[in-house]
Amino acid sequence: MPVEPRRTKIVATIGPATSSPEVLRDLLQLVDGTRLNFSHGTHEDHAATARLVRELRKELGRPVALIADLQGPKLRIGDLPGGSVELERGEYVTIAGEDSACDGDVPVAPAVLGSVLRPGIDVLIDDGSVRLRVERVERGRAQCEVLVGGTVSSHKGVNLPGVTLPIPSLTRKDIDDLQFALELGCDFVAQSFVRSGSDVQALKTLIEASGSTAHVIAKIEKAEAVAVLDDVLRESDAVMVARGDLGVEIGVAEVPLLQKRIIQRALERGKPVITATQMLESMIHAPEPTRAEASDVANAVLDGTSAIMLSGETAIGEFPLEAVVYMDRIARVVEPHLGYRHEIPTADQQPTIGQAMSNAACDIAEALAARALLVPTYTGRTASGVARLRPRRPIIGLTHHDDALYHMSLEWGVTPVGIAEAPDVEELWRSSLEAARSTGIVESGDRVVITAGTAVNIPGSTNVIKVDTA
Repeated sequence: MPVEPRRTKIVATIGPATSSPEVLRDLLQLVDGTRLNFSHGTHEDHAATARLVRELRKELGRPVALIADLQGPKLRIGDLPGGSVELERGEYVTIAGEDSACDGDVPVAPAVLGSVLRPGIDVLIDDGSVRLRVERVERGRAQCEVLVGGTVSSHKGVNLPGVTLPIPSLTRKDIDDLQFALELGCDFVAQSFVRSGSDVQALKTLIEASGSTAHVIAKIEKAEAVAVLDDVLRESDAVMVARGDLGVEIGVAEVPLLQKRIIQRALERGKPVITATQMLESMIHAPEPTRAEASDVANAVLDGTSAIMLSGETAIGEFPLEAVVYMDRIARVVEPHLGYRHEIPTADQQPTIGQAMSNAACDIAEALAARALLVPTYTGRTASGVARLRPRRPIIGLTHHDDALYHMSLEWGVTPVGIAEAPDVEELWRSSLEAARSTGIVESGDRVVITAGTAVNIPGSTNVIKVDTA
């Protein structure tokens, strides 16, 4: 029987729970992307993980993407004596920038905090699990009432909903981490706390200047980014619905509908979209997810998300592999119920030739019940154009460029396959059919639809649809 690939991609955050060679090898056989979280760990930790990922993906023959997630302009609790402090509801505590904090204060970095706090502002710590309200500010130190108590630990995140922080989109730490991540050969760079399209453009400029082809994932977790979503989508290569900080910033009740809106807008523009945060949170300590978590993952798949991401579940969880297996099972149950996004563009929409060809190829594949869509591509853009329509047929993206191979790893429904560079279109079709059979998705005698360009090895030259037999 032919292999039926999972369409929705899975990204796993790598941490202490999954950094050993044995566990990581098992993980890479299941996931499509690995995330290095630069908010935690050292450069040495990330270098060791990246090196192991590259070795294992080559050994396994799986093009698993490597994602560097920058910390961004995030406020965080500084170093606390003993590592934590317990705050009780109704008591008062003083918070201050690290440079002005006194003994007994809760320090916050960077020190810009003292310049933006005003009476009446809420201070949320650790995704809102602890909530303070500013009562008085003097010389950069703010006395706050504890509205919701709890344990505050060193380096936990701090949010100030509705407050614009005078911090650049890329901090000095981000720039240092970026250079290191590009030296590691990361395929994607995730940009945290994006506030505008120009934030994304600034990061892309740095990446291009370094000679890297890494793609940028803009993390949507600020109200400012939501307000200019179209600008962010235009500049980015992909987006992430980062529901943790987004929920703290705009309120958890707003997140479900906003998730659907972001996914829909990304689909319309042919950009991959990752849904992240607390998807199977209980599996950090439990071997099975809750029913609500299973429904959450299923709804993200039904929304049309390109990928679903695990964070603490695989970074520090007690059941990292089980979490990935459950995510895979849920996606496979739901995917057959996804509808094909039939969208033949009209002339007044001024589609590119590639967009029109992608739509037509999907329609032909549906009409003929083809086994798969074969998409030889130079950059991966043609495969992305096909994927945005969410066809019912598997998509096999074929390329001789390693960069495109790993970029396609996060495209919904696309199985990336490496092929040799072809001198002409006849050889391209022949090698595409051979490579498709090697995946197990296509068997000899299966009908397939190929969309490619007769001018081989020239980006953007897609101009032919061919119905063939494998």
